[in-house]
Order: sequence, then C-alpha cells, then structure tokens
Amino acid sequence: MALPQFGGAAGSILTGLTAVAMVSLQLAYAHGPAEWIQRGGFKNAAGELCCGERDCFELTDADVKITSAGYYVVSIKETIPFNEATPSPDGRYWRCQWGGSRKCFFAPPSAT
Repeated sequence: MALPQFGGAAGSILTGLTAVAMVSLQLAYAHGPAEWIQRGGFKNAAGELCCGERDCFELTDADVKITSAGYYVVSIKETIPFNEATPSPDGRYWRCQWGGSRKCFFAPPSAT
C-alpha cells in the first residue's frame, strides 16, 4: 500500500510536525528514574548541584552497608559519611557523580 505524498505547504507542515514529534519523543525518553534529582535542584554540603538523571544511579539495598563511619558502598568500596548524605525522597539509595568524583549521595530517611 502506497503512502500519500504531500507537496507544497502541506508537505512542509507535515515534515515540521514530524520533526517536532520526534524531538518530543527523544526528550521523553531522556528522562530517567533519577529525573527528580535534577528537577529538585538538590545540592551537596559544599553547595554544588547534584547533577541530573544521567549523572545519578540507583544503588541496591544489598550494595549499601551502614557502618559506624557512614554508608559503605560495596561495589565501589567507598564510605560516605552520614553528614554528607541527603534524605532520599523516593526511599532509595542514589549516588551522583560528575567528573569521576561523587557529588551527592541520597539515603532512605529511615537510614539517615
């Protein structure tokens, strides 16, 4: 079955609408589960922004151990002092990094 061909102004409008739809879909897919961090404008103890959804990742409960020194992330062998953790609005552990270093760490409120 052949698709109808549009020319002139109708073709230009259809092409423009198609381009807008494709960009909108790409933006929708760009939002991940950590989008709330970017939207919330969260900052660390040094006053730096925590970054966005591409810079943050969720940690499993099994990957985080609570020690006397803070939160120990087993997979990367890092301890985050309690005073550097932010209560996580979604109740999960999150770590944000930028330039290879940690910017923010979110812990469930019951763990902070």
